Amino acid sequence: MALGLIGTGMIGGTLARLAVAAGLDVVLSNSRGPATLADLVSELGDRARAATPAEAAQAGDLVVATIPLGVHTQLPADALSGRTVIDTMNYYPQRDGQIPELDSNELTSSQLVQRHLAGSRVVKAFNNISFFSLGTLARPTGAADRSALPIAGDDPTAKAQVAELLNTLGYDAVDIGSLADSWRSEPETPVYVQPYMPGQPPEGLSQEEAFRWLLETPGNTVPASRIKELTESAVRGRAGGRFPAAE
Repeated sequence: MALGLIGTGMIGGTLARLAVAAGLDVVLSNSRGPATLADLVSELGDRARAATPAEAAQAGDLVVATIPLGVHTQLPADALSGRTVIDTMNYYPQRDGQIPELDSNELTSSQLVQRHLAGSRVVKAFNNISFFSLGTLARPTGAADRSALPIAGDDPTAKAQVAELLNTLGYDAVDIGSLADSWRSEPETPVYVQPYMPGQPPEGLSQEEAFRWLLETPGNTVPASRIKELTESAVRGRAGGRFPAAE
């Protein structure tokens, strides 16, 4: 199985590392060109290669779109037609600008992405966890301390594919409904980021030391039952969140 990635920032890079560790091939791409990914490809080894976004779209059995939401229309819709696309994107007006359809709750951010990718099957996933928690909490199937992540989508087959990928990468999946329901895992909801966090770094650390502590300290286990509780308790408010220092 090959995983295509459009975007190789914090979440994209972490997913690439988890995928290679699980024995998957990865095809990496970003907006700056394959040459800029040489270091990451070298780190990941023989299972990784760099490509353009259109090439990654066509090479991946599943494709992860992990770019700022404000530039989601740069995703290659033609190349992604017929593909299952995992949308990790969140709406941050500070970064993305105001988007009227989201501000009015007319659409969720994933419905906005699906509108652009009309020929694709969009599934929301990996959007509610920080990259450092994502990297440290992965566990084998059946592990007592295995965490879960919410997924949402309109196509049952696509959601099953994404749930299988989550299982391969070290997480259980909790189906929280359609793309219209995906707001339940967006910024400012109970399931967003904080449940997985390990807590505050020890006092007296420098900013660099505190960041390293977050990268190396396993977070809290959040099982499927807790994900279900948190997403069901969410109350829909104004869309969008405050742009974090690192995501």
